[in-house]
Amino acid sequence: MSGMAGKEVKNDLLENHGRKVALSYIQRLSEAVGSVVQAKEEAWSYAPPKEDSQIATVGIGLDGTCMLMCEDGYREAMVGTVSLYDSEGERQPTIYLGAAPEYGKKSFLERLEREIERAKNRYPEATLVGIADGAESNWKFLEKQTEEQILDFYHASGYLGALAEALHPNTVSKQKEWLTENCRELKHEKGKAGELLNLMKEVKEEKSHSKNLTEKLQAAITYYENHQHQMDYAEYLEKKYPIGSGVTEAACKTLVKQRLCCSGMGCDL
Repeated sequence: MSGMAGKEVKNDLLENHGRKVALSYIQRLSEAVGSVVQAKEEAWSYAPPKEDSQIATVGIGLDGTCMLMCEDGYREAMVGTVSLYDSEGERQPTIYLGAAPEYGKKSFLERLEREIERAKNRYPEATLVGIADGAESNWKFLEKQTEEQILDFYHASGYLGALAEALHPNTVSKQKEWLTENCRELKHEKGKAGELLNLMKEVKEEKSHSKNLTEKLQAAITYYENHQHQMDYAEYLEKKYPIGSGVTEAACKTLVKQRLCCSGMGCDL
């Protein structure tokens, strides 16, 4: 029931258990339980997840997603993940954290840091890897907490669409073919990110493009310039590191969107 809205809980209790409960009671009970959990959260320790294999890598991710507040409009809630990977790069259990909107994100980052410290103590031989998109605030945190920082491959490859359009402006099939080949090379060939960055710059300067396409090319150039050092995907795969932040993106959906962003829903802190 923790994933349900109040009305869904009310209906579930009535339909499946024959218990008629007022919505206001469910809301007050939820608020009371949440207050207790929040007050005790720092003192509580959780049983570590059970894994079947030796843990070689710990992947750390964090991201934000917007939710509607009753008085403040849309604000950013945060999620964090601590994912365990074996020596073959297969994901084992993941610890998920979620936090309501908070200016400065201080308490959320402190909670995530505590989980990271627990992982460090439990798996001292594992490599800590930070995986995220391009948000600067996320990298400031991850650079202090992890040994390797990896830009999410999906975000990196997503910027290649503008280059494909510039190279093959009138043929969608050729754009798709070029994208498929170069996304594969970006993932598996060393130095490919630098090659693509140079090509973006050349294409932007040598050809005349629409204003919109020129802006997209410049955005891609800036993105690759800022994150090229986090895009050695061929090397990461050799080391069996994760290269995608999908587990964190999924947490945005399951911890925040599905619970707190239903139709007509607004929240209070």
